[in-house]
Amino acid sequence: MQDVRETWTRVTARIVKLRQVPEAVQAVRSTAAATIAYVVAVRLSPEPAPLTAPLTALLVVQVTLYATITNSVRRVNSVVTGVVIAIGFSILVGLTWWSLGLIILASLAVGHLVRVSEYVPEVAISAMLVLGVTQVGSTAWARVLETVIGAVVGLLTNLFFAPPVWVGPAGQSIEDLARRMRQLMLRVGEQATGRVPVALATVRLYEARRLDHDIVEVDAALRQAEDSLKLNPRVREGLLHRIVLRTGLDTLEICTVVLRVITRTLADLAKERDPEPLFEPEAGATLERLLSEIADAVVSFAVLVTTDVSSNAESAEARLTEELVTAGATRDKLAQLLLEGVQRDTRQWQFQGAVLTEVNRILDELDTEHRTRRLLEELDRCAGEQRERNPLLTRFRENVLRPGLSRLREFIRGRDRPGPPGRPR
Repeated sequence: MQDVRETWTRVTARIVKLRQVPEAVQAVRSTAAATIAYVVAVRLSPEPAPLTAPLTALLVVQVTLYATITNSVRRVNSVVTGVVIAIGFSILVGLTWWSLGLIILASLAVGHLVRVSEYVPEVAISAMLVLGVTQVGSTAWARVLETVIGAVVGLLTNLFFAPPVWVGPAGQSIEDLARRMRQLMLRVGEQATGRVPVALATVRLYEARRLDHDIVEVDAALRQAEDSLKLNPRVREGLLHRIVLRTGLDTLEICTVVLRVITRTLADLAKERDPEPLFEPEAGATLERLLSEIADAVVSFAVLVTTDVSSNAESAEARLTEELVTAGATRDKLAQLLLEGVQRDTRQWQFQGAVLTEVNRILDELDTEHRTRRLLEELDRCAGEQRERNPLLTRFRENVLRPGLSRLREFIRGRDRPGPPGRPR
């Protein structure tokens, strides 16, 4: 009995793990949607093999609800446009070699006009398939019916098999990026304490450049998370989640660029001072400690950005603030040591000053007050874009919905407020 329970526990854990894999989720949901669409189309479509319905369902079902809705609308729009074009050509000219070329050209041009995005070739495909049959009318509208069936089944699939919210994987990718940055900062800090071969300094520079590829991967995971938050009824304050994650990634991206500049400066300094050490012993040890403290602050910043619970966020912010204060004191000490060193030896002073400048940039980007201002600016910008995009909805909220809610609150407060005491009889 215990072996059965252990086996069931392992199977359940594996299923839960597979639910977090986009490829596995996509395969299961697409297969289910395509199969159901074919079963429905067999009963409703006059065609003997209505494969357009499962094909449409297979194409429109995406990992997130927002992507599924947008792809459904675009695909239905592209198919209907192609059918209309084919009906017009079949009435006027029929199928010839020149009419085929003309209908392809016209379909691609109209596809860009109706804004079906990546489904522009689908307009031409639908037009060619409909134009190539003899009974144009029945086949054309059967294809439209099958397309609508596939799109509707794809949308319903998302309702019954709810797509996961990909905030967790996106947050994990941000934390992994921060930890990789931390490891690189620790290795860069080790260079400052002694003589560094030019080849080793160049290797660190290449490692910093490879972080750009990590940024691209994290950005893709974050875009998927942002799409999963849109139009998702299970998510509250989706806009705030998107802005917090996006601004956090922007900050880490800036820190990555600055870190690459630091490695470039140290590589140039190694070429100039070879075979001497990069810094004096005390200054080098202080720079190593400073980079170690900044590396810890980068990880704390990533944890703060990806933390949902308010209590955990407060502790993460307190830890980040403490680490930044410690790093700031170490930075001031390093600045004093570098100043004293430049007074004794002015060689390559510009490289040492550049390292201090770049360190200050990272500390400024990680500052909690800077992050708060950035969040408020992004919220204001998104609210302004939303007002410009939907002016009628904005006026309805400001002129009708908000005054109505205010009057409702006043009415409820008035009912809850005790009335004046009655006269004694």
